[in-house]
Amino acid sequence: MKHTILVVEDEKGIRETVSIFLKNQGYEVIQAQNGEEGLQMVAQHEIHLAIVDIMMPVMDGITMTMQLRKNYDFPIIFLSAKSEDIDKITGLNLGADDYVTKPFEAMELIARVNSHIRRYEQILDLKKNAGKPVEQSHRLIVGGLELDQYSKEAFVNGNAIRLTAKEFQILELLMSYPGRVYSAEEIYEAVWKEDAINTETIMVHVRKLREKIEVNPRKPEYLKVVWGIGYKIEKVR
Repeated sequence: MKHTILVVEDEKGIRETVSIFLKNQGYEVIQAQNGEEGLQMVAQHEIHLAIVDIMMPVMDGITMTMQLRKNYDFPIIFLSAKSEDIDKITGLNLGADDYVTKPFEAMELIARVNSHIRRYEQILDLKKNAGKPVEQSHRLIVGGLELDQYSKEAFVNGNAIRLTAKEFQILELLMSYPGRVYSAEEIYEAVWKEDAINTETIMVHVRKLREKIEVNPRKPEYLKVVWGIGYKIEKVR
C-alpha cells in the first residue's frame, strides 16, 4: 500500500523540495501552505503522516496539531528553526511525535518518516485485532495501569486514555520492567531506534504521560524520576 504524507509549509521552496524527496521514496504527497489548508487536506484524504512547519501564517503548526489530535493519531513531525525551541517543546507537549531542525539533511528527514510510518502501520494492524480475544500475557498491568499490547490501548483504573504512539511505546518499555531505571538515552534509543543525540523530547513525553496517567502529576504514583539517573515505573500492587 502507498502511504500518503501531508507536507504543511509556507515556504514554497522547502515544501516542494521535501515533497520531491518523499515522492522519490515512493510516497504519495499532498501539500498545504498553512495549518488551515492542512486541516482541510486531512479531512479530504487518508493521511498516514504529516510534516508540519511551526511558524506559518493563517494557522501555525502548533494550533494545527492541537486540532488534529482531537480526532487523529497519525504521526506528526515538526519542522522547526533553532530559534523556535520553546514552540517546539510546546508542540511535543500537545501531541507531535518528533521534530527536525532546519536546515536539515534530506536523508535524516526520510529516515524519521520511514521509522514513524513503520510503527504507525504496526499499530493499525494490531488495532484490527482489537475485538479478538487477547491472552493475559499480552497485557501489562502495574497497579491501576494497564496496557494492551495487541490493541495498543491504555487504561487507568479501568478508564481508557488516549496516548500517542511514542507515549505508548515509552510507557510500554517502562511497564515491561517495573522498578528498573532507564536513562533518557536508553529510552530514546529503545523507542526511536537511533542514537540519542538530543534527549529533551523524553522529558516532554514523560511530562505529558504523567498528565494522562497520574491523579496528581506533581506527586506521581507510577512514573517516577530517579534524579541524575533516569525514569522508572514504580512497582505498585
